[in-house]
Amino acid sequence: MNYKRLEIPELILCEPKLHQDNRGFVFEAFKKESFNSFVGFEVDFCQDNISYSRLGVIRGLHTNTYEFAQSKLISVLKGKILDVAVDFRVNSPTFGKVVSLELNSEENKQLFIPRGFLHGFSVLSEDALVMIKIDRYFASGESIGIKYDDEDLAIDWKIDKKFIILSETDKKLSKLKDIKSPFIYGKNYY
Repeated sequence: MNYKRLEIPELILCEPKLHQDNRGFVFEAFKKESFNSFVGFEVDFCQDNISYSRLGVIRGLHTNTYEFAQSKLISVLKGKILDVAVDFRVNSPTFGKVVSLELNSEENKQLFIPRGFLHGFSVLSEDALVMIKIDRYFASGESIGIKYDDEDLAIDWKIDKKFIILSETDKKLSKLKDIKSPFIYGKNYY
């Protein structure tokens, strides 16, 4: 596995080494020792979540309150998505900065998003199967989020607005400037 820090250095792109032959391919999707060594701290993934979505779906932007924040490792098992992370750490030099990249089931790249970031994705293929490894269990009532179309973030989700599909919950999310409790930059959430 090759690891690469992105424009916000806490965000890490994981690029597998595919071993291909006439049968297909195999690759190492995750190796705790090398991953934690590159990240520089212990991430203890405890649960894998899988979501199925169809073309036009946007899920996000979400995180949990900081006492229940989760790190995430995003993989696409089928299809193609635009994966989006937003720095949600107040006083961070990159607070509110958006990093987005396409992930798909052909290249099998993964995105690591640590605690302190909002996360979301849009489905760019007919459908998509997405796996998200998390390092803390879900805490009911602790989810917070930002509107996908917040003008201060200006995210291009690569979907025509008339085809966007949102949950009722995501339609009611706040704007970034209206959130009262973002994360604190420099605080250790691990």
